[in-house]
Amino acid sequence: MESLIKYGKTLIIIVCFLFSVSLFAQEEIIDAFKDSYALEKNGDYADAVKKLKSVYKADSYELNLRMGWLYYLNGQLTESSSFYNKAIALKPYAIEPKFGLAYPISVQEKWDKIITLYNDILEIDPQNTTANYRLGLIYYNRKNYEKASVYLEKVVNLYPFDYDSLILFAWNNFMLQKTREARVLFNKVLMYNPGDQSALDGLKLIK
Repeated sequence: MESLIKYGKTLIIIVCFLFSVSLFAQEEIIDAFKDSYALEKNGDYADAVKKLKSVYKADSYELNLRMGWLYYLNGQLTESSSFYNKAIALKPYAIEPKFGLAYPISVQEKWDKIITLYNDILEIDPQNTTANYRLGLIYYNRKNYEKASVYLEKVVNLYPFDYDSLILFAWNNFMLQKTREARVLFNKVLMYNPGDQSALDGLKLIK
């Protein structure tokens, strides 16, 4: 019985020790995040990365996500993509690391990869307005107006009085020679922003 009591006391001590070590490690990580935010604010991205590297754990979603962002700000696109991909692997159903990964990929103008990335987001969140809008914009710039219309219409249905979506959808309809729909949309843009030059230019072309 006495040996069991001693064993129990030892076990409690070990658990308490491990718990205190875990708390200390967590405090270190929080401090590193705090310092990295201050350094980022001053534009010192390289040192912000160093702060996080000192507490880096490969299985930490938050650290990988933050490192991806800081490397992107520092212009290290390959490293940024690598850390965002690690975050994606850790939480496959999260959309924020996918949006993060879009930053370095966009700078490199890898538009086909961007399209795949946004479609992955829409599989998780079909109504996501950012992914829908950006896909609509990509297809509009590619002059694939029919495909752009699918995404832009969804955004305008969700946000009927959003300027960016309205003006892009208006021009997309104009390019599809849907002048009646384009006129209605251009006029809605003028309700949002009276005197908007893009909307006025569109209406002049319809007339």
